[in-house]
Amino acid sequence: MPHDVETRQTAREEAADAALASNRAAGRKVAVAESCTGGMVAAALTDIAGSSDVFTAGFVTYSADAKKRQLDVSGEILETFGEVSLATAWAMVAGVLANSDADVAVAITGIAGPGGGTEKKPVGLVAFARALRGQDPDDYFTQRVQFDGGDRAAIRHAATMFALDLLQPERDALRPSEDVTLPA
Repeated sequence: MPHDVETRQTAREEAADAALASNRAAGRKVAVAESCTGGMVAAALTDIAGSSDVFTAGFVTYSADAKKRQLDVSGEILETFGEVSLATAWAMVAGVLANSDADVAVAITGIAGPGGGTEKKPVGLVAFARALRGQDPDDYFTQRVQFDGGDRAAIRHAATMFALDLLQPERDALRPSEDVTLPA
């Protein structure tokens, strides 16, 4: 296994283990909705033995139709804002809470590349949302992150790591945020 792949795998395992341990200690269940990461967050969490007491559901909704069917994302949101948008990520995370027993949920939708980007939505742009059960939907955390300087694997890894960090209980106070640029 190449060093880069090993390093990424180790980092994902450590982040997933930390997210599970902290949510276990808080007595919480977690769930995720993924598009551009294609199940990498769910895989990282379920690679950890004993994760079933914390991880309750993972939705891989790669297409617009899957977002509509599995997460109840409205066609109007998708048509108005597009699949890679804060509105879509927000609707995805709301759908995770509505369709699972999770206490905390994260949603990810983005453009991992190498194609598919535009001037307004370049490769590496990922929209995230995070929500707590019972939280005012107006306070759900949403953020667009531009992951620069990476290939498809690097962008997907960076998005996975960002999502695993968002699952941490210490992120409960996050509210909608400004766009940021981070290295992939």
